[in-house]
Amino acid sequence: MTERLETLKQARRRMIEDRDSFAKILAAPFDRSTAERSRNKFVETQILIDAIDRAIAGELAADGNQG
Repeated sequence: MTERLETLKQARRRMIEDRDSFAKILAAPFDRSTAERSRNKFVETQILIDAIDRAIAGELAADGNQG
């Protein structure tokens, strides 16, 4: 596995931890200011996870085409 691919996978794991933290806040009793910020951060983090997933898929495809 390439160093680049491992870095992407590590970044994905970290972003999932962040997303889980925001989800816990959203699941807690409602506090408007906290919920709004957490909702926005949750969505931003999920978009980033999706982008990392595409980057991982691209790396895997590139590795498959080389060998």
